[in-house]
Amino acid sequence: MGMVGGGPGSFIGPVHRIAAELDREIELVAGAFSTDAGRSREAARSYRIEEDRGYADLAQMLAAEKQRDDGIDFVAVVTPNHNHLPSARAALQAGLPVICDKPMTATMAQARELAYVAREAQMPFALTFTYTGYPLVREMRDRIAAGALGQLRKVVVEYPQGWLAGEAEGKQAEWRVDPELAGAGGCIGDIGVHAFNLAEFVTGTRVNQVMPDLAAVVPGRRLDDDCTVLLRFDGGMRGVLLASQIELGELNGLRIRVYGADGGMAWRQEEPNSFIWHKADGTTEIVRAADASLGAAATAMTRIPGGHPEGYLEAFANLYRDFAGVLRGKAANMLPGLDEGLRSMAFIDTCVRANAEDAGWTELKI
Repeated sequence: MGMVGGGPGSFIGPVHRIAAELDREIELVAGAFSTDAGRSREAARSYRIEEDRGYADLAQMLAAEKQRDDGIDFVAVVTPNHNHLPSARAALQAGLPVICDKPMTATMAQARELAYVAREAQMPFALTFTYTGYPLVREMRDRIAAGALGQLRKVVVEYPQGWLAGEAEGKQAEWRVDPELAGAGGCIGDIGVHAFNLAEFVTGTRVNQVMPDLAAVVPGRRLDDDCTVLLRFDGGMRGVLLASQIELGELNGLRIRVYGADGGMAWRQEEPNSFIWHKADGTTEIVRAADASLGAAATAMTRIPGGHPEGYLEAFANLYRDFAGVLRGKAANMLPGLDEGLRSMAFIDTCVRANAEDAGWTELKI
């Protein structure tokens, strides 16, 4: 793996490195970690890779690695949103597969361009919608697809955080509230898009209309930091998406509840090793990680016996395991890719525009 971004002070760079290497199928060997050559070499040392494989820019990395017998096999893009398109495009056009942080790009137009480039290059492209990698999220998806809840009626997905309730301090906060770096969406693009993707992934149903209410609550903030979006799905299901980064005391409270004619299911990211299944006969079952009843998809993503918690890093690693499988010619039907990327960018774009125009119910189109 070659990495773009993830230099000194990065949160997500080390996460990608740990996740990619957890199953020993992938090794980080090079990176354009920073546009400053010295900082890129510093990052290389911190990742315990050869210092001369810490490059000052992506073009330099692609050219140098192409000349090596042990050059990189794919590129991970872990930069702020505005660099996703140019970095992914350059790697794909150089004949290298790409795995990229979400959202896909900074704008819908960029997402369409990136999808075109990936299809023309005929190279694998994946997105790290991390929460789709949790075993019990995949188990919920499979049980719902098999009809466990009957006709789906309602989904409630919420992602509360509180870390941007005041001034945006530090590198990780500052770029997220800057439209030049984050794109048109703030909270909606940072965590709202995770909630949207999770709702479609778990239910297997697509959103066709949205009614958004986005706000920049913190005075002077240029991008939204609090979001409420009503959802309508194919097949008639209704939903509501709540995402906020100004709810003091909240950490990373992603939660999804799905209700059908025959029951309901609920899962929380902060307690990810079980989900609750309410049944139409009035009984409730707690489905736990490593239960004997789990299907193949969840079992394949579970590494250790039940009672030993697995969480964010393992879920992230599951996406990298899927991606490694794709590069070796295997199918990975649950790995987010171009379709999920385009739909998530359409969600951000539609919500931002409809909110600005006070448009009410608005069709979600790619």
